[in-house]
Amino acid sequence: MEFERCGCSEHELSEYAGLFRACFPKAGKLADLAYLRWLYTENPVGSVIGFNARVGGRLAAHYVCVPISLELDGQRTRALLSLNTATHPDFQGRGLFTRLAELTYQAGAGEGARLVYGVANANSTPGFVRKLGFRLIAPLQAKIGVGPLGRFDWGRVSRARFRLAWPAEELQWRLRNPANPVRARIQEDGSVGYAAATGWPMLRAWTQAPRPESVPVSAREGGGALARMWLGLMPAGAGSFGLYAELPQRLRLSPLNLIVRDLAGPLELAADEVFFQFLDFDAF
Repeated sequence: MEFERCGCSEHELSEYAGLFRACFPKAGKLADLAYLRWLYTENPVGSVIGFNARVGGRLAAHYVCVPISLELDGQRTRALLSLNTATHPDFQGRGLFTRLAELTYQAGAGEGARLVYGVANANSTPGFVRKLGFRLIAPLQAKIGVGPLGRFDWGRVSRARFRLAWPAEELQWRLRNPANPVRARIQEDGSVGYAAATGWPMLRAWTQAPRPESVPVSAREGGGALARMWLGLMPAGAGSFGLYAELPQRLRLSPLNLIVRDLAGPLELAADEVFFQFLDFDAF
C-alpha cells in the first residue's frame, strides 16, 4: 500500500471520476470532469488538499478537502472543507479513509489551515467524532417557505464568531459551479439572496447573507419554483424566519450535522455563534 499527495492532472481527475463511479453507481457530478476540474483546480484559494492510497499503481482510496476563507472571531483565516472521499469496494475495511484523513489534516495544518469542517449525515457523524477527533457543533436547521427569509439584523449576522468569508473572487468561483450554478440578487433589506436547484422542480435552495464587497447579481432567480428551502445555522438573536417553517423530519433524507476539528489549538464553539448556509458546503 502506497500513500501519495493528490494531484490534479487531467489523468488523475479521470481516475477519481472512475473511482467515484465504482463506489457510487449514481455518482452524478462526481463523475463529471468539468465539475471536478472546477472544484479541484479552479478555486482561487488553491487546489484541493488530500491523499490517495494505491495498491500496485491501482487507485484504492481517495480523500480531499477544499481550502476556503473563514471568518473566525472577526479574523480572516484559512480553513478546510472536508468533502470527497471514496474507497474502492475491493479495498474497504482496511481503515484507509482514517489514514488518508490524518495525512490530509497534517498537510493542511502545515499550510496554515486553522480547522477543518464538514457536514456529515447521521451514519457518518459518529465515525468522524470517534476516529478523527471532530466535534459535533449542531444539526443543521432545515426550513421551507416562500419569499425572503424574514427579518434579520445582517450586521449582527456578519459578526457571528464562525462564518465563511466569501471574498469576491471566491464567491464568483462558488457561484460558477458547473453542476449547479447559483444565482444571486440584492434584496430589499440590503442582503443578498442566493438560489440553486435542489433536484425537486418546485423547490429551490435559498439563503440570504450580508452583502459582500462584490457580488455578481443575476437578473432573476429562475422560474418554476413554488417554495424555497433554507438549510443552515443562524446566530442567536439575529432575527426571525417569518414565513419559513421547520421542515418535518419525515421529509428529510437524513439529518445533517456541522462538525469541526481544530488544527491549531482548542476551539470552543457553540451552535448559536455560527452562521452557516448551503453556499458553505456541497449540499446542492
